[in-house]
Amino acid sequence: MLDTPPITRRSVLGLAVAGGALLATGATAASAPLNQINAAASGVDPGLCDRAFAALSRHRRAIWANDVVAIADFGSSSAAPRLHLIDLVRGETTTLLVAHGLGSDPLDSGFLQAFSNQYGSNATSEGAFVTAERYTGMHGLSRRLNGLDPTNSNARARDVVIHAASYVSKDKIASAGKIGRSNGCFAVAECDIAQVLARLGRGRLLYAGRSGTSTI
Repeated sequence: MLDTPPITRRSVLGLAVAGGALLATGATAASAPLNQINAAASGVDPGLCDRAFAALSRHRRAIWANDVVAIADFGSSSAAPRLHLIDLVRGETTTLLVAHGLGSDPLDSGFLQAFSNQYGSNATSEGAFVTAERYTGMHGLSRRLNGLDPTNSNARARDVVIHAASYVSKDKIASAGKIGRSNGCFAVAECDIAQVLARLGRGRLLYAGRSGTSTI
């Protein structure tokens, strides 16, 4: 089999728009104007965005739905919206609050200090995840995640999932200057969980990284 040539961010965006449009609406790629494609990731750190789209290319066999891509930028304070839901069909981005793990911020500074893939770390893991099945657990409706990189390969076994939490809210920020910490899960606000679970259905990319770095 011939090697597949590298896919650039622009070409991945174009492929994602085409595939996402077909999956979501049956429309053709022509229905997404070029300016929408270029603006799809507006407000997302360019370096982190490039790494996420490289992951989308690298793991394209596992990620079979590419209409929406999620990027969690843990280079920002937890008081700032930093979970970017990038709609590659509509060419727009929605940004929401998301918690990092207490093991990644042991002093509760509001900033992620380090990633970890270790069992019992209660830390956030870096890298590409593919969204898996939805289920109802102790936090209500949630979605499981499978790690695709060596840096997050234990995600499934560690029960790293997307779920809602009361400690992720504007009221928490107003009182504490930051949101609470999870046990390594991508915890979002209770008012946002329905949107996140619906838009990040099975087979989509969730990329966790930190702006200002140059890792995977």
